[in-house]
Amino acid sequence: MAMWEEKFETMSADEMRAFQLAKLQETVAWVYERVPFYKKKLDEIGLKPGDVKSLDDLGRLPFTVKTDLRDNYPFGLCAVPMSEVVRVHASSGTTGKPITGPYTAADREAWANCMARTMTSAGITKNDIFQNAYGMGLFTGGLGFHQGAEKIGCTVIPASSGMTERQITLMRDFGVTAMGCTPSYALTIAEKARDLGVDLRALPVRVGVFGAEPWTLEMRKEIEERIGITAREAYGLTEMMGPGVGFDCDAQDGWLHINEDHILPEIIDPVTEEVLPLGEKGELVFTAIQRRAMPLLRYRTRDITQLKREKCSCGRTLIKMKKVYGRSDDMLIISGVNVFPSQIESLLLDMPEVEPQYVLIIRKKGYLDALSVDVEAKPEVYDQGEEKLREVEGKIESRIRGVIGIGVKVRCVPPKSIERSEGKAKRVFDARKL
Repeated sequence: MAMWEEKFETMSADEMRAFQLAKLQETVAWVYERVPFYKKKLDEIGLKPGDVKSLDDLGRLPFTVKTDLRDNYPFGLCAVPMSEVVRVHASSGTTGKPITGPYTAADREAWANCMARTMTSAGITKNDIFQNAYGMGLFTGGLGFHQGAEKIGCTVIPASSGMTERQITLMRDFGVTAMGCTPSYALTIAEKARDLGVDLRALPVRVGVFGAEPWTLEMRKEIEERIGITAREAYGLTEMMGPGVGFDCDAQDGWLHINEDHILPEIIDPVTEEVLPLGEKGELVFTAIQRRAMPLLRYRTRDITQLKREKCSCGRTLIKMKKVYGRSDDMLIISGVNVFPSQIESLLLDMPEVEPQYVLIIRKKGYLDALSVDVEAKPEVYDQGEEKLREVEGKIESRIRGVIGIGVKVRCVPPKSIERSEGKAKRVFDARKL
């Protein structure tokens, strides 16, 4: 199994902990001296950088939350002068101020290496032709993958997202062997290719690296089947570096390796904020221990997952995180039951009568919230008429009730009636305030 930085990817647990402690101590001292926000936070709890003696002291440090970044927009948390910042990215959030991510030259180089690890793990080499269909610009995905591919030395096609027919033309004419985009856009490309009569499975493309939005194992299988590739995952967030925080490997067992020499992970109870032991499910918290422009302490990601440490069958010893179940702030509470959109997606993708195109709609039903699902019927199913559609709707409603335990109204809608995504797909619509 090829690795990009074998020293760190196979480091023993004791060596990794010693490395992490040294970097954590450096980082706490760095932000204490250079970021007024963190100096104030640490002073308020009476903790000095020298008090960090072991990794167990990580739990004594204050949390950082998304509102802290917005309150200090754009560069209030930056630890270096702008003359040392070589690039700025920002989140693609649609509400409030964007989350900024400044980088020094060293930060950018570290990020490129983390991306090279991610792509090397997927089997991408300098001999590949990589089509980058992530959005280019402030969004970290496009340039993150671009610099990782360049670091490896493969041929890069910076297609960006959109112009789907052109994406297919490039794949065919340029002999593309590897691709990257959001998983929902991969399905959009596959659907467009089918409409154009192009069999992607007959093309040289063999692997895709997908991320930037939650996706289920069922969606992975759907992408693999429709395009004829191995689908790999890249996990990241703007607040840490972008993609490159975590990645899957040949094991493809639903767990992702975290580049823990750069990003120190914890799991906490999202309500009590208590640190949970390995194996417990909770909210993922990250501390950046090698960044210099804007290293965040104990950033609450809101992603719900769990951690485990074991030597993987791929040979890596990097700590592993379970594929994200959902987000604590995306969780829906329907009839007193906690529901994540990913649970609904898994069930829908198990149904052969429908396409992997759906939206969840939350409405008020008296004093309670009610959830309904619109999902596209496959053309051959839709053409059978109302009776067949009602049968499929009932089948899906029964499956959701049996697995999740709530009543959900399902509506099979015409093929291609749900808006397609060229980036992150919007799957949940809140109609309670309409």
